Amino acid sequence: MLKSILLDTAYKINTSKSYIKTKLFFYNFLENGNYKYKKIFDFFMIAIIFSSVFILIREVKSEVNDELLFYNNYIVSTIFLIEYLFRFWISSSVTEAIIKQSQRDVMLGNEFNLSLALRDIFFKKLRYIISIKALIDLLAILPFFHSLRLLRLFILFRVFKLFRYAKSIQVFTSVIASKKFEFLTLLTFAAIVIFISSVLIYVMEANNPASPINTLFEALYWSIVTISTVGYGDITPITDAGRVVAIFVIIAGIAVFSFTTSLIVTAFTQKLDEIKETKFIDDIANKKEFYLICGYENISKEVAKKLTQNSEVIILEEDAQKALQAKKDGFFALNYDPGSIDSYKNLRINLQTQVKAILCLSHSDVENVYTALTVRSFNKDVFILSILKTKANKNKLLFAGVNELFYEKELVGMIAKEFVGKPVAFEAIHALRSNYNGIDMQELLINKRIIDNFKTVKDLECHKHRIILLGIYKKSEKNFYFNPTYDTSIEIGDYLLLIGNIQFIKDFTDNLYKGKQ
Repeated sequence: MLKSILLDTAYKINTSKSYIKTKLFFYNFLENGNYKYKKIFDFFMIAIIFSSVFILIREVKSEVNDELLFYNNYIVSTIFLIEYLFRFWISSSVTEAIIKQSQRDVMLGNEFNLSLALRDIFFKKLRYIISIKALIDLLAILPFFHSLRLLRLFILFRVFKLFRYAKSIQVFTSVIASKKFEFLTLLTFAAIVIFISSVLIYVMEANNPASPINTLFEALYWSIVTISTVGYGDITPITDAGRVVAIFVIIAGIAVFSFTTSLIVTAFTQKLDEIKETKFIDDIANKKEFYLICGYENISKEVAKKLTQNSEVIILEEDAQKALQAKKDGFFALNYDPGSIDSYKNLRINLQTQVKAILCLSHSDVENVYTALTVRSFNKDVFILSILKTKANKNKLLFAGVNELFYEKELVGMIAKEFVGKPVAFEAIHALRSNYNGIDMQELLINKRIIDNFKTVKDLECHKHRIILLGIYKKSEKNFYFNPTYDTSIEIGDYLLLIGNIQFIKDFTDNLYKGKQ
């Protein structure tokens, strides 16, 4: 009974538009760097952090009034606590984990295993809690317990939260992280040199009454200062043996410094293209209106030339050589797979307000079909234009959701004549090659939950969800029926063989389990 209630609740929440909209809002507000209000939030948090640290510094030698202490210990900590809880919420989806486990068990013919779903949820949340950023967030909240005065020192951890809000710092840390193995090796070498030189200088100098190095800690301090090439001069060896050790430490310090500089320069050089691409994507996200062309062929070049006379054009091309050629031809082009959902997530564009039209101009009708299918997974109303290579594929493209079809020889003139400047929306995705992940073929087991609401193929309304039902395997007859008619009945134990966009199949499956409203 409890499992059924939890599963029904999970489906209800997961299909609730208000819940999805609310969670998306907080995700954009906290994580989406392209969200228009994100920068305001970041500046607000940075201001809070600096004000909190300023109060801590002032408190060292001056009295701080109760209002400022209340602000620092309660208001700031409460804001950080609320932020932490929201980040914890959006870090993973509890309902999706429950639904995913349920569908997996249904496919295997097993009873819904709630414990596995809860285990998956627990470990996903735990991974977030023990992440570096989450730990810093948690430590920044600790001053809330101001009665423990020592915990007020954790206010300093609020400075580390700047890594969340300062984009330039994030870029720098990502560059350094790309060379973490090299830096770790260099750090190990430096640590060995410091350890050996500390012991040697201590042995050489400690028994000399005139030497300033009398303890192992002073020897360690001298080694670190020397190898870092700082050389304060407050502690120096006076024996010949000690000076020989100093020579080797100085040489090692120069080597460490040189290699460190070389690693940083190399890391930035290797990341330069990625940084430029990120900047380019940010520029795209800030554009008001543009056309987006998927695939760069000869026809794409001609169409782009026509469109750029009155508007801007962005080209997505999976092939690196073709994308490079598009750039050489003077167009804004990205080496992105138009059939990957991640490509559009990275672009961070608003389909309704920024993109004037989508043009599917790949060399294959099959690719354009699945481009349209995937586009429809994002927006049911988006206007799509596609080239038609073979007449036999016309109905397939129309079924996929293409609004307008053009034969290749007619496309350039008609685009220039009829569509330049018209306000239409966009988003493009294509797929279905062996290495594409946008389209999938899945088997769906019919169970009692489905059969209570759907009796025939017609009831499934596959066309409504833009899913192709290739056939049904009838368990009772041990026979497979290809392209079943609408009046074909479905029974418990039957298998539906489905093909379509992954998101479409997911929505279709969720609808079956949720039942008719």
